[in-house]
Amino acid sequence: MDMASIITLVIAAFVLMYAITIYNGLVALKHSVSKHLSNIDVLLKQRHDELPKLVETCKQYMQYEQQTLEGIIQARSMVAKAQAKRDMKALGEAETSLRSGLGNLFALAENYPDLKADDSFQHLQQRITGLENSIADRRESYNEAVNNNNVRIEQFPDVLIARFLNFQAFELLEFKEEELKDVNIKSLFS
Repeated sequence: MDMASIITLVIAAFVLMYAITIYNGLVALKHSVSKHLSNIDVLLKQRHDELPKLVETCKQYMQYEQQTLEGIIQARSMVAKAQAKRDMKALGEAETSLRSGLGNLFALAENYPDLKADDSFQHLQQRITGLENSIADRRESYNEAVNNNNVRIEQFPDVLIARFLNFQAFELLEFKEEELKDVNIKSLFS
């Protein structure tokens, strides 16, 4: 074998190893996005299971707030449907609606001293608030993983492998515009 053939084989081996490294990195990013979404799913399921208990506890005290309670149940259903379809846009909108409804519910609870004092309500409120914080953290992690994936499949030379092997961009889990605005606390107590 002559020197040109050896150099060609070494370069080909290097290119092949580099392509394999890129491919493995892209696969790891794709699975990272799936893992982060699964982490959100776990928390959404936990919250989904806790909300009926909260609503039932509130029903015992809040006779005149039926519309708020029904809104939470409807938003909970919208979250479950969007989650099942893996529709990130619909999930973001449903999450916004549910978070708004929970904010209204907790604000209305201030008008019901017996409810506020109820141990079950306090426990559920703390549990759901903790889940909300965890979901927000996981959404941030998910969006970071999506962004890493989407940037990487567009960068050269990764884009060559990504297009050839049909790697796809993922959709960010975005908030609705009203969720980003300042909250008017006074209106919650009116």
